[in-house]
Amino acid sequence: MRNSGYTLRWHERISEIPQSAWDEMALPLKTPFLEWEWLNNLETSGSVKGSVGWQPCHLTVWRGNQLVAAAPLYIKSHNYGEFVFDHQWADLAYRLGIRYFPKLVGMTPFTPAVGYRFLIASGEDEWQITEMMIGAIDRFCINNKLSGCNFLFVDPQWGEIISKFSFCGWLHYSYIWSNQNFQSFDDFLRIFSSDQRKNIKRERRIVEKTGLILRPLVGEEIPHYLYPEIYRFYSSTCDKFYWGSKYLTRKFFEQLYPNYSHRVLLMVAYRQEDLHHPVGMSFCIRKGENLYGRYWGALQEYNCLHFETCYYKPIEWAIENGIQMYDPGAGGSHKRRRGFPATPNYSFHRFYHPRMQAILEHYIDKINAATLEEIKAINEDLPFNKQEIQLDIL
Repeated sequence: MRNSGYTLRWHERISEIPQSAWDEMALPLKTPFLEWEWLNNLETSGSVKGSVGWQPCHLTVWRGNQLVAAAPLYIKSHNYGEFVFDHQWADLAYRLGIRYFPKLVGMTPFTPAVGYRFLIASGEDEWQITEMMIGAIDRFCINNKLSGCNFLFVDPQWGEIISKFSFCGWLHYSYIWSNQNFQSFDDFLRIFSSDQRKNIKRERRIVEKTGLILRPLVGEEIPHYLYPEIYRFYSSTCDKFYWGSKYLTRKFFEQLYPNYSHRVLLMVAYRQEDLHHPVGMSFCIRKGENLYGRYWGALQEYNCLHFETCYYKPIEWAIENGIQMYDPGAGGSHKRRRGFPATPNYSFHRFYHPRMQAILEHYIDKINAATLEEIKAINEDLPFNKQEIQLDIL
């Protein structure tokens, strides 16, 4: 489709789009999860494809042969792997006799980390291009009988733009650690009440007494053979606790090496007598001043090892390496007692059935108000020394 000298195209795979042109727009962003290598790996590994309910349907904008904008998009036949739980909207559609699936989703699959937005080249008119892309998305959804368009875990600045195009913002929250100019882990501990400081120190001592050695490994420090091991730990945790949520294939983790290994941080737990075969591991991604915890697992139960590999050791590493924000991943109200306040984020939605859209517009403010009260209640109950920290997240 052409519009004022621009050509808009739809793509069934990201490999149809030149990596260098895509990354020229993606690399300056804070999020690592819109980079071509990560998204392409999801597709080529078989983790993302139509047969598993994630049909890639990416939109690009060109001026001649120059890529000037792009949006990673997916046609969904279910709501698994999104982490924005829209079951109530799907149930409402069912009761109204309206088909809810398929729908269009803009996000990085299986990645509940804030940062989604359209990629737009520097120097372009962002408003004009966004308007063109939204128009193309609307026509695509209507022509293909998709129930709605949903942008999840949206970059806050981009959210201000997209809200001007009649998308309804739906408030959620994640548990996020922020660096309050901490100089050490002990400095971080000062934000807690006395009882919680003692509890965290006790949990760390429990891991120390097991005799396990924890090593942070970054980028080139990570031996090639550990990448398949990430899948083994990820798979083990999914089988134990999250049946039906093993979205990523072994090939995905293997293909992180070597082209994406510069973003990878592993917190690896070894027995002292065997420093080659890990017994536990957390898998994180780093970009700039941001750190993202993704997955973890252990071959047997070690008391408090989860807290150490997923929270305390990454925070300690973050302080030492100038990280300002650590998102440890989805779920887990236990995070808030260990330094991760509830932090708001938004998804943006549009339904193409008039009745569904009218109900969304009528109730979304009430839904958001209730969520805001929940966030406030969580953060008022944090075990923090209120004299040591100010929560400025609302």
